[in-house]
Amino acid sequence: QVQLVESGGGVVQAGGSLRLSCISSGRAFSVYVMAWFRQAPGKERELVGGISWSGGRTYYAESVKGRFTISRDNAKNTVYLQMNSLKPEDTAVYYCARRNSPYSDMLYWFESDFGSWGQGTQVTVSS
Repeated sequence: QVQLVESGGGVVQAGGSLRLSCISSGRAFSVYVMAWFRQAPGKERELVGGISWSGGRTYYAESVKGRFTISRDNAKNTVYLQMNSLKPEDTAVYYCARRNSPYSDMLYWFESDFGSWGQGTQVTVSS
């Protein structure tokens, strides 16, 4: 069973930046699409974005496009979420997740396609 551990959350002022990391304990990290989700208080969990297994393609939700960047280092079994120009509405618990099937495409982004999740890291943006 793969384990995902996020780190890097914290409290930041609006306009600031944070970089989240997610390290995977599982084998074959480099063949899985990885994604970041977030859940704000009282709201459903939503997709932030994802990255292809090779790292060559990324996808972002409209709400974060142009401000957030997802990258990965397959040699370190780690995926990153660089968050710039943070807004109070970005406050949430952020989760990384691994897609169930290796070498999968990025046509759809359903939570049910992701079976491995981290414990989450809190990001709080103050106004």
